[in-house]
Amino acid sequence: MDFPSSELQPARPGEFPDLVIGPLRVWPPVVLAPMAGVTNYAFRSLCREFGAGLYVSEMITARGYLEGNRLTRILASSHPDEKPRSVQIYGTDPVDVGEMARALCAEGVEHIDMNFGCPVPKVTRQGGGSAVPLKPRLLARIVRAAVLGAGPVPVTIKVRQGLTPELETYLEAGKVAQEEGAKAIGLHARTAAQLYSGQADRSAISKLVQAVDLPVLGNGDIWEAWDALSMMRETGCAGVIVGRGCLGRPWLFEDLAAVFDGRPPPEPPTFGRIVEIMGRHAERLIDLFGPKMGMRQMRKWCTWYTIGFPGSARLRGRLVRVDDMESMLALLGEIDPKTPFPPSALRAHRGKGGRSQARVCLPEGYLDTLDDDTPPRSPRTREEIEAWEKSLSGG
Repeated sequence: MDFPSSELQPARPGEFPDLVIGPLRVWPPVVLAPMAGVTNYAFRSLCREFGAGLYVSEMITARGYLEGNRLTRILASSHPDEKPRSVQIYGTDPVDVGEMARALCAEGVEHIDMNFGCPVPKVTRQGGGSAVPLKPRLLARIVRAAVLGAGPVPVTIKVRQGLTPELETYLEAGKVAQEEGAKAIGLHARTAAQLYSGQADRSAISKLVQAVDLPVLGNGDIWEAWDALSMMRETGCAGVIVGRGCLGRPWLFEDLAAVFDGRPPPEPPTFGRIVEIMGRHAERLIDLFGPKMGMRQMRKWCTWYTIGFPGSARLRGRLVRVDDMESMLALLGEIDPKTPFPPSALRAHRGKGGRSQARVCLPEGYLDTLDDDTPPRSPRTREEIEAWEKSLSGG
C-alpha cells in the first residue's frame, strides 16, 4: 500500500512519545535496522548526522567476537561520538551469547539487540536467525543469557512473523521476550519464506502490540518519512525500524526527524549534494577497512546512491569496479550536479530485491523437536568462524 505524502500530515505536538528502551530515551522513535555489510560505523555515523535516533551495528557473531576475529572486531567497533552505542549480536549458544554480552557492556555498549529474524539459508540452515523462535525454550535460554550478561544494559530482540504463514512464531517470541527480561521487540512483518518480497503485514504488528507489554518496533516498507507516521498511527507501535529504504539515502533520517518534530520533510538533495555525501561515505569506509577493502565496500553504494538518475545506468558498470576515490568522483562528474533527485527513485528497491524462497533451509529433523532447548552446532574453529563471517558480509 502506498501512502501519498499529500494525504498525510506531520506529527502533531505530543502525538508520539519518546521510544523508551530500558534507561534509553530515543527521539525520534526511529531505529536503523542492523544490516549485514551495511550498518558498519561508516554508514551509521553518516545516518546519525542527518537525525537523532538509535543506530544498530550490523550482526556480530558471538563466537567470532569472543575468538577475536579481526573482521568481527572491526564491525563491532565504534567511536566516542557514537552514543548510544548499539550492537546486534548473533548466536545460538547461550554460553557464548552471555559471555559476549558481558564483554560488550564492559567496553561501553549501551544497547544490545539480538538477531532472531535473519531468513537467509546460510543462517537458518545452522538453526539460527528466524529458525530459533520455532523452539521457544531455546529462544528463552538465549535471551535469558543475554539479559543476565548485559546487566543494566537493555536487551531487545528482532524477529519475523515466522518461517511460513503456517509456522508463525512472533506472538510466542513476544511472550518469551517479555518473560525473559527483554526491553523491546522488533517485528519485521514478513515471514522468512517471503524474504523481502510482498508487503509487510501491518496487522501482525498490531496484534503483537496488543499481545505484549513491551515496546514493539515495526519493521517493513519504510521508504518515506510518511510511511513511519502511517505505520505508527495504524498499528500503535512504539517506533519504527528503517532498513532498505535508507540504502543510498541516509538523508531519510533527516526527513524522519522533521516529520516527527511536526515539520514537512526537506527537499531531496541534488545529484551534486549526493556526490558530496558519497565522498564522505567512501572516506569513512577507507578509514574503517583500509583503501582497498574500503573502496570495494563502496562499490555497491555507488549503485544505490545513483539509482534512477538520468545517465546513471551507463555509469554503474564502471562504478562497481572503482578502486579509488578519484576514479569514483571522476565518473560521477559525468552527471550534471544540478540534476534533481528523481521521484522514481524514492521507493526504488535497493539491496535485496523482491524474490521469495519456496523452502526455508533448516537443519535435518529440526521441526521434529520444537520443545528442545539444545543449541544447534555453530562454527567453533577459527577456520569455520572466518568462513562464516565472510559469508555474512556484503549488502
